[in-house]
Amino acid sequence: MSADHNHEPDHVHPINFDPTVPDPDPHPGLPGGDRPLRIGIGGPVGSGKTALVAALCRALGQEVELAVVTNDIYTTEDADFLRRAGVLDPARIEAVQTGCCPHTAIRDDITANLDAVDTLAERFPALRLVIIESGGDNLTAVFSRGLVDRQIFVVDVAGGDKVPRKGGPGVTTADLLVINKTDLAPQVGADLTVMAGDAHRVRGGLPVVQQSLVDTPDAPEVADWVRKLMV
Repeated sequence: MSADHNHEPDHVHPINFDPTVPDPDPHPGLPGGDRPLRIGIGGPVGSGKTALVAALCRALGQEVELAVVTNDIYTTEDADFLRRAGVLDPARIEAVQTGCCPHTAIRDDITANLDAVDTLAERFPALRLVIIESGGDNLTAVFSRGLVDRQIFVVDVAGGDKVPRKGGPGVTTADLLVINKTDLAPQVGADLTVMAGDAHRVRGGLPVVQQSLVDTPDAPEVADWVRKLMV
């Protein structure tokens, strides 16, 4: 008895999708009015998001009333880091424990983050800026425009100079892309010129900043970008 065990299909249909386009935002954009500016900071694990938040607190904390919301899956590690660093009054830092993929809490069900922002706004009526840091996620992590006004996405040189050209909605659609830890480029063999060129190519004119918080601990270019938003 013979049987044909060739199960390969006659035609292979690859999955085609645009990796630069995020899923539809389930929430309407933020209303206007007299409220703090909200800036989201996202990016992969270890890219330096929390260090950037700390740098912005150092740079802007004496100029503007600001507060921070951090997101971690099970811990309050990022909030604890900021408190230990002494970059803000601890009462200005709220921690959200998402219990799930960070992407979910900054885009799909943003309730916990909205509650944290409201808590800070009630605690500090003069608040003008809230920085919302996402827990580490991949290149697809983008914030709902129902949660933030602008998004910064952070990648790092240690991931290799291929990272910007991989794209993903975080890289291609964020209002500002930060290529972080440039001081490590010689150690990991990353070409900063290639990274910058690829980043500008996939972002279609949206701004890109290369920085090392070792060399410039107060993240001056990113801080200036935030200042311009507040004018």
